[in-house]
Amino acid sequence: MSNRRPTIADVAAHAGVSVGAVSFALNGRPGVGEETRQRILDTARELGWQPSHGARSLSTSRAFALGLVLARAPESIGSDPFFPAFIGGVEAVLAPRGQSLVLQVVPDAEAEIAGYRRLGGEGRVDGVFLTDLRCSDPRLSLLTEIGLPAVTLNRPDIESGFPAICLDDRPGIATAVGHLVGLGHTRIAHVAGPTELLHGRGRHEAWTAALDEAGLAPGPVVESDFTAAGGAAATRELLDLAERPTAIVYANDLMAVAGMAVAHERGYVVPNDLSITGFDDMELSAHVHPALTTVRTDPFGWGRAAARVLLDLVEGRDPGDEDVAPGALVIRYSTGSAPG
Repeated sequence: MSNRRPTIADVAAHAGVSVGAVSFALNGRPGVGEETRQRILDTARELGWQPSHGARSLSTSRAFALGLVLARAPESIGSDPFFPAFIGGVEAVLAPRGQSLVLQVVPDAEAEIAGYRRLGGEGRVDGVFLTDLRCSDPRLSLLTEIGLPAVTLNRPDIESGFPAICLDDRPGIATAVGHLVGLGHTRIAHVAGPTELLHGRGRHEAWTAALDEAGLAPGPVVESDFTAAGGAAATRELLDLAERPTAIVYANDLMAVAGMAVAHERGYVVPNDLSITGFDDMELSAHVHPALTTVRTDPFGWGRAAARVLLDLVEGRDPGDEDVAPGALVIRYSTGSAPG
């Protein structure tokens, strides 16, 4: 039996298509139907065929890789439920097309800028995902300057020449506030994410607007950092107030679960004494006690959409902005009627 590696011609013969059709399917280019594309991908997988990235790069001047640079402590990646799911969605698109994801975790924004320059300057990636958008984000002009294609997660607050994959946080937060108002709560606090991040600021603004629509004054706000430790510290600050809130809307689940633990430590019963809502619906949220009322989003789907649009951009197509479904409130047992 021959031990030679299967070739692209073998894939074409077994799938009953031309070599050109195999190339189109593997590179995600138009020209083959979806059923044919899937048959080609299945055949390549069954034969164990792998593209030669070196040969492909030399012939096309492409890296066949996309980049993601995250400015955060490396140890925090595992505790943040968003990015593993988002990366899973990205890989679900890249892997069948013979593409790679280059991930860099750096300590701060300055190192993040250097990371993008390095990826673009060394030709290691064909495009990048831009996450954690900031107010007047300087990365947009940098990527334009170095000519590196990008897709942004949500729309920037300044002019951008890049397509955006957008999740509107406002309906989810508004529904959470409306749910609490309907339960009789009037002192509704907020543990916010960093206001220099657009999604942190957006969730804060949505909370304020929802209270205003209900005819209620904004309750106390503590800005935190989306971490469990930050959520715990913010909760202690709120529970130390002379007139403590009867409900707290957290900007993510990680802070909400930590806040629930603090409430238990202080002797409060959730939800009898304090109602709590989160945002994201991470897997753990359904299994804490009491199960967390939260806003369900789809980071895996967000990753798939972002990867597909970025590949379209890299391959010369002109994708526009794309909206993913807004979050929906999942009511569980951490919310109840206002005490007294």
